[in-house]
Amino acid sequence: MALRTVTGKLGSKLLPRFSPASLLHSHATSFGFKEVREDEKSRMVGDVFSNVASNYDLMNDVMSAGLHRLWKDRLVSKLNPFPGMKHLDVAGGTGDVAFRILDSINSIRRRAMQDVLEDDLQEETKVYVSDINPNMLNVGKKRALERGLGEDKSLQWVEGDAEALSFGDNTMDGYTIAFGIRNVTHIEKVLSEAYRVLKHGGRFLCLELSHVEVPVFKQFYDYYSFSIIPALGELVAGDRESYQYLVESIRRFPPQETFASMIADAGFQKVEYENLVGGVVAIHSGLKI
Repeated sequence: MALRTVTGKLGSKLLPRFSPASLLHSHATSFGFKEVREDEKSRMVGDVFSNVASNYDLMNDVMSAGLHRLWKDRLVSKLNPFPGMKHLDVAGGTGDVAFRILDSINSIRRRAMQDVLEDDLQEETKVYVSDINPNMLNVGKKRALERGLGEDKSLQWVEGDAEALSFGDNTMDGYTIAFGIRNVTHIEKVLSEAYRVLKHGGRFLCLELSHVEVPVFKQFYDYYSFSIIPALGELVAGDRESYQYLVESIRRFPPQETFASMIADAGFQKVEYENLVGGVVAIHSGLKI
């Protein structure tokens, strides 16, 4: 797992300058390999996640052989959660990342063994789960009840658009988005909003399916993606088309270094990324300084 850093603000020769507008114009109007109008994409993506919501976590287990759990653990370890933090998890409807953040914070509390401080921090800590799809949020709320978190005031569920967040400027200590940013219409707007809501010193973290770099592994990955995943979607979730979109959307998403430069263009500093499983997924991070 190599960690790669963007030096300065696109100052590295490894990251050539590019025009975000020209790159994003085609991406913003794509739905998988299809070219669609922007308003159509929003609706079509919404339909996909409404269709897969009830089987979303099960399919993640099936498709990744459970590895997505380790990838999310790695994401949260990079966040380094702390009691009293204000955190925003975007496109996090089913709660997978938010639950891990709360578990990490509660573990710190237990080690501290300070009951009075614990109660105070319980009120201060806020983990907001934001998702544009109410069906995904409903799955997350149900899972929270099953985990005994239904009355936990530190966990808040918000229906909202990643491109136009309802939170104020400089209000969040951390921002995560896992397997969500490739589905938005305008990536640059999401990054701009992430930068806006983060406090100075706040960290942006993105876990996303990405591009495999090893040629032999890439051939196997392409076969698995286009031949196996849609078939699994049909078998397990009764929905082949949604998972065909999934694998196509990954191929349309910017490569790791291009996406890193987009994060830097949004104003973030100390931008870096880490490839996992040869680039099947990547974790990008940046700081608002």
